[in-house]
Amino acid sequence: MLSKRSLLGLLFAFAMAGCAGGNAPVDAAGNPLEPLTIITATGEHDFMVEIADDDAERERGLMFRPALADDRGMLFQFPDAGERGFWMKDTPSSLDILYIDPAGRIVSIASHTTPFSQSIIPSNGAASGVLELRAGRAEEIGAKAGDRVKHPFFGS
Repeated sequence: MLSKRSLLGLLFAFAMAGCAGGNAPVDAAGNPLEPLTIITATGEHDFMVEIADDDAERERGLMFRPALADDRGMLFQFPDAGERGFWMKDTPSSLDILYIDPAGRIVSIASHTTPFSQSIIPSNGAASGVLELRAGRAEEIGAKAGDRVKHPFFGS
């Protein structure tokens, strides 16, 4: 039988072990973030993104969330490339939606999407990744179809 002191020591050790492996960056809500870079004619633009890589995360997306900071985004990852369509249902802030092919090339950009809209916003080409940024951010960095996105999901 463990003494109270031994039990507290063990709990502390487990807590510290958990913290040691938890050096990955997180946002204010504790969501893990990964680096992503968009390469445009104006240079390299770095972002920290949340990853939505399962059905539940992709369905929820940025619904009911506050506006994104300039250096934040959400990267939706799909297991295959195909025509994609997103909507803004229950999303209170306008976004730029960048559709990205498996090689990391931007297929199309939907700028300044309408909050709460249930209209489908098509990719107009096969995409395996979709990046959501604060509305207007894509234009600010000069992002255009054909520009490259660097992230391990795209093999870069």
